[in-house]
Amino acid sequence: MFSDTIDSETIEQFPIAVFDGDIIEVKTPSEVNRALEQLERETLLGFDTETRPCFSSHAVGRYKTALLQLASSGRAYLFRLSCCGIPSRLVALLSNPGVLKVGVAVRDDIRGLLVYRSFSPAGFVDLQKMAEPYGIKEKSLRKMAAIILNLKLSKGQQLSNWDNRFLTSAQRQYAALDAWISREIYLKLCGDLVP
Repeated sequence: MFSDTIDSETIEQFPIAVFDGDIIEVKTPSEVNRALEQLERETLLGFDTETRPCFSSHAVGRYKTALLQLASSGRAYLFRLSCCGIPSRLVALLSNPGVLKVGVAVRDDIRGLLVYRSFSPAGFVDLQKMAEPYGIKEKSLRKMAAIILNLKLSKGQQLSNWDNRFLTSAQRQYAALDAWISREIYLKLCGDLVP
């Protein structure tokens, strides 16, 4: 049904993936509450995080996770963690097994979130593990999007500074798309049988 691998030349032939829903930055406690009023109604969310890259070999450690992205079918919420942290209500969502949170290499993302606050993650689905029974050997989100959805995912903003005071429109689109496309891949692998 799906190819096991894909090359860069083939990916370049696919249309570019675009998230055309609402992108909402979340920085303040009131914005967190408004976002969670919507997110708590969902049963399936795309999930990702972004961290400022560290290019120095002399750096003591890596930077803290700067951004948590959660996406429904038409909205992507970008939680600016340096501003809002991970309040209790967000912890409840991340610990709720009834809300599936789908992403790639989620264990690493969760590890970054646990630096802010201890919680018991539940309801997380890793697309890398989910794709294995389909014979898909590629593990990157970009290649899985190409194999499963026939879409090209731009990774141009991946190494940008996610700690900037203001995110550029390109960063916002990239962050929203990474979370949303994970949700879309999950739906395709499940045969569109989930909400």
